[in-house]
Amino acid sequence: MAQRGRLVKHFFYIEKTLKGLWCTTRAGQLVAAGAGQRGQAAAGTLFERAPLGTMLGMTRTYFDWAATTPPLPELFEILAQAPFGNPSSRHREGQEGRQALEGARRRCAMVLGVRPEQLIFTSGGTESNALVLQSLLVRNSPAGLIYGATEHPSVRETAEQLKRLTVPVMTVQPEPDGRIPKEAVLKALDRAKERNMPVKMLALMAVNNETGAVTDIGEIVQAVRTLPGPAIHIHTDLVQSIGKVPFSLSDSGVDSAAMSAHKLGGPRGIGLLYLKRPIPVLIKGGEQEWGLRPGTENVAGALAFAYCLEQLASKAPLARHYDEAQNRMEALIRGLKKLEKCILIPEDRQGRDQRFSPYIVQAAFPGIPGEVMVRALDNAGIAISTGSACSSGKAERPVLKAMGIDADTAFCSVRFSQGWATTDQDIEQLLEAVTTIRKTL
Repeated sequence: MAQRGRLVKHFFYIEKTLKGLWCTTRAGQLVAAGAGQRGQAAAGTLFERAPLGTMLGMTRTYFDWAATTPPLPELFEILAQAPFGNPSSRHREGQEGRQALEGARRRCAMVLGVRPEQLIFTSGGTESNALVLQSLLVRNSPAGLIYGATEHPSVRETAEQLKRLTVPVMTVQPEPDGRIPKEAVLKALDRAKERNMPVKMLALMAVNNETGAVTDIGEIVQAVRTLPGPAIHIHTDLVQSIGKVPFSLSDSGVDSAAMSAHKLGGPRGIGLLYLKRPIPVLIKGGEQEWGLRPGTENVAGALAFAYCLEQLASKAPLARHYDEAQNRMEALIRGLKKLEKCILIPEDRQGRDQRFSPYIVQAAFPGIPGEVMVRALDNAGIAISTGSACSSGKAERPVLKAMGIDADTAFCSVRFSQGWATTDQDIEQLLEAVTTIRKTL
């Protein structure tokens, strides 16, 4: 804590120093993704070259894909041409909207390998997670929840709220690498049984949004299904999985799953909830989505989500992008390991590591607060984050704390996340910038 205190004390001094070092790079020729042409910075500045443009004609380099992704170019036309009629209306405009909505649902189901009636359109991953967890409040019998200690805030904070409303909850602690093994889940269920806690739901994310740790959901489902007693509803957050890492929703055996379009090249405000079978819901107000999610449906968003799934979550593009991401992540991790005072989280992470998604890596730079590194790279034309965008206003890092990472290291950690449009040149640019910052500060 003393080290952290010294870093806080010098925070504003470092910020002042950075302002004297960085200069705004002059925009070079705008380039599309992967074009490879760089703008030139003013001579004698800290960074000799402007960042490589990777998306939408920008001259910045984007490494915060886990927070949100740039929209696919075709989305603008899809959204503009979507029927405007309310799908619940009986007139022609309404029925055009209904046909488009159900067509989008069928397309999503085709890619995901499930039945159309098992997919509920929501406003995003957060609502999908909350809708499932809040169903515990309207069960006919006492219902408890077990969830991973490294969950996204939409699960963790909803669980905390449920606890305040007298729903019994318990967490499953991860391994030091951030993954949650089936043994830990089974032990948690044993503890719940000893405490006479009626467990009705288990919530675990497939890919962690801060570290990229991959939890084997299928293995856990198989282990839990063999236990005697009432069936447990198993929910998984797939926001960082669908369209990024191999995952078969139909084969996983889960009862529900949350997905979000804006993590997959789609617009914000549209998500999916997979339900193997209907569940009781807390929020009422209409019969839309079979009464499970009331409110006028987002037809344009549904059409956009369907397109994004087809383009990125279908088997062929998913495999190609995954392999390319592995190659780039291997280069990034190799470069980070060469730096002095750079700690990978976890430290034993390898370049090609099946324990992690190749799209996300967490690293700490002792002596440089994470927020300072974020601002320094931002001034250099590179976007990163410290962790979940949904927790950006909070100083603590619950995910890293659950992994056993000390407070000082967590305070100096940042997240690098890439996407399908990231290039080898982007990786080089990032490593050059981080190296300069590390040497300068």
